[in-house]
Parts: sequence; structure tokens; C-alpha cells
Amino acid sequence: NMELSDEIEIPGKRDDVFAKLIDPEILKECIPGCEELSLTAENEYSAKVLLKIGPIKARFSGSVTLDTTKAPESLTLSGAGEGGIAGFAKGGAEVELIDEGEITTLKYQAKAETGGKIAQLGSRLITSTARKLAKAFFQSFETIMTGNKEA
Repeated sequence: NMELSDEIEIPGKRDDVFAKLIDPEILKECIPGCEELSLTAENEYSAKVLLKIGPIKARFSGSVTLDTTKAPESLTLSGAGEGGIAGFAKGGAEVELIDEGEITTLKYQAKAETGGKIAQLGSRLITSTARKLAKAFFQSFETIMTGNKEA
């Protein structure tokens, strides 16, 4: 079981940042290795993600559920994915959006748990991979919000 947290500044007004953060098209572009993402019900998505964790490469099929009851101040997401023989991963994140006018400060705290073959790779590798993936997600999101698609 591991935890990650970080804080980043996203250009844009809070309402706009929130709306884009739950937009399936945008999520699909930001999630590293995401091959498919679709909205299956209100605040529920199904996804296929190809991940490489150390020597193991696996395609995870999973679902993500959002809790938007405290929008746009915060949102909670939880997800679980099955990677066949590679095992499973599940986790969640609390995302807080702080209104700073033209800029929105995004704070997140994420938790993840793995089982199966992946879990045997050891927590250090899993944690560093998760950090990299989270960083990649928010960097892509920031790029989309700045409007510099090429960056």
C-alpha cells in the first residue's frame, strides 16, 4: 500500500479546470498508456490501459468512478484494473482545486494497491512507477490547459 501526493498550478479558472478534469476525451489523452476510455454511466468510466512496470508489460481493463458531490472544490476518484496474469491494481485519489483566479492550484493525494505478479516487483519500483505515471498525467493535463498541444 502506498501514498503519493503533490501540488501543481494549472492555468485556468477553477470551474473550467474541473470540467476538463472529468472530460473523457481529455482523460484519455492524459492517462499514460490509455488505449480506450469511455463514459459508461454518469461519473463512471471504463478504460483499457497498457502499462509497463519494470519488466512486466500488461494491458489492464478497469473502471473508474468519480465522486463529484463537492464540485468544483474537490473530487474523489477510485478505480480498479485487472491485468490478467500480471495481477491487479486498484487505487484512488482525492483531488482538491483551489481557486486562485486565472490559476487553479491542484493538490492530489493518491493511494494504490497491487496484487499478483506486479506486487512481487517490490514496493519501491511500484511507487516510483506510480509517481512517474501521476507526473505524466498532470503534465499532459497542464499542457492541454495551456493550449500548447505541441509541447
